[in-house]
Amino acid sequence: MIQLQQGQLWKKGDDFLRIVVWERLAIQYKLTASPDSAEGTLHDVSKKEFCRLIKGAELVQDE
Repeated sequence: MIQLQQGQLWKKGDDFLRIVVWERLAIQYKLTASPDSAEGTLHDVSKKEFCRLIKGAELVQDE
């Protein structure tokens, strides 16, 4: 099982989701079109919603 952490980058389809704020029960993430894009939209969801959202997504390893 993968532990969610602040700063993680997930790729789902053509979108990238970066965890901006990680809290015990809530996650704020930024949805962008490329991994190094500064432009994107911020979303606040529960941790359960985020886990559903990244189902089938791939964790992008930072180099």
